[in-house]
Amino acid sequence: MIYFMFATGIENSCPTVSGRRVDEMEKCRHYDQWRRDFDLVEECEIRYLRYGPPIYRTWLGPDRYDWDFADETFAELRRRDIVPITDLCHFGVPDWIGDYQNPDFPALFADYARAFAERFRWIQLYTPINEMYICALFSAKYGWWNEQLKTDRAFVTALKHIVKANVLAMGRILEVRPDAIFIQSESSEYNHAQNPAAIRPAETLNAVRFLSLDLNYGHRVNSTMYEYLLDNGLTRDEYHFFLAGRLKHHCVMGNDYYSTNEHLVHPDGTTEASGEIFGYAVITNQYYARYRLPIMHTETNLMEGPGKNEAVRWLRKEWANVLRVRNDGLPIVGFTWYSLVDQVDWDTALREDNGRANPLGLYDLDRKPRAVAEVYRQLITEWREVLPTQSVVLGLPVHPPSEHDDTATRQLVAGARSRERRYQKAPSNDQS
Repeated sequence: MIYFMFATGIENSCPTVSGRRVDEMEKCRHYDQWRRDFDLVEECEIRYLRYGPPIYRTWLGPDRYDWDFADETFAELRRRDIVPITDLCHFGVPDWIGDYQNPDFPALFADYARAFAERFRWIQLYTPINEMYICALFSAKYGWWNEQLKTDRAFVTALKHIVKANVLAMGRILEVRPDAIFIQSESSEYNHAQNPAAIRPAETLNAVRFLSLDLNYGHRVNSTMYEYLLDNGLTRDEYHFFLAGRLKHHCVMGNDYYSTNEHLVHPDGTTEASGEIFGYAVITNQYYARYRLPIMHTETNLMEGPGKNEAVRWLRKEWANVLRVRNDGLPIVGFTWYSLVDQVDWDTALREDNGRANPLGLYDLDRKPRAVAEVYRQLITEWREVLPTQSVVLGLPVHPPSEHDDTATRQLVAGARSRERRYQKAPSNDQS
């Protein structure tokens, strides 16, 4: 039984921008340095890694896959007993899919997810689609990535396809691993009204921020959002498909929080960055009150600046917020500094190909530690012995790779299937 998961991630973002593929694994030299990157995970004494294969290089067509890179890397993670939180789709799709406007994407992606789960049966933790809300927003409302559209209808279309793909993928993975746990990594947002005239547009945006998780967890939206969704292409049948989902009990709600997650709303509905006002603990309490699920802080970082202590101070602040959430009695089960190494061109949201390293990682692109790496390692060392014995939150039935030999996995699967049958026979009390 594992009670708290300290994690990092190796980003596999791969959106397209004006037809140009942006592959963060390539920009950060992970394809050449992956063994060294796994060394760094161990040097930091981290046992959980948000990680996934590059989708566009792996998923070549319907029922066509190139598993070579995934076979090598995941076998090495298993050998090292590092637990992957498998990130199957991170902001991009293969060229043959096109983009998130494609109505065939959900069913096809679910097939891909099942094929992955069948090949890597020892893997238990998944993020099928990363930051569903942000992916739809940046691709189909802001016009930055993939389809590069800027309409509400395109946004709703992308969102419904992305969330349906996520829901179907969870179901297909559960066919293989009934004890799978899905850690939804989703941006936790808040919109502040600039003045009284901005209250209404801020309230609307504060409802829109929940849409991806509302649909994913089968949570009924308010009347304004229902009209918004139907006015922009969601059908009643599609809405009821999401309401009928009963996979919430397999999920951990991952909340990503950065200093850019809070926004100042003007009376005309436009926004600008507000900086941190409420912070992670306040906003996470809002999300927990809505969904009542276990929580994980699945992403945060800050650029190391001229003082060399900016990222360290942010880490300490976010960890204090995690402890605040935990001490409030919320079931928080993990924390993630994202990512392991510096990222490239995220200062322009990947829209410009400048090759500019952003000092956000535990290590730089030469794989040398930043100050935050040692502080995170020390934090893990100090707290990992305390949280399992003094935690006020639940523990998750997560098993490391070393416990997933064929016999053990069959036993875990059999037990999970038995529990699932009992759950499906029970009446639903979910009034969300």
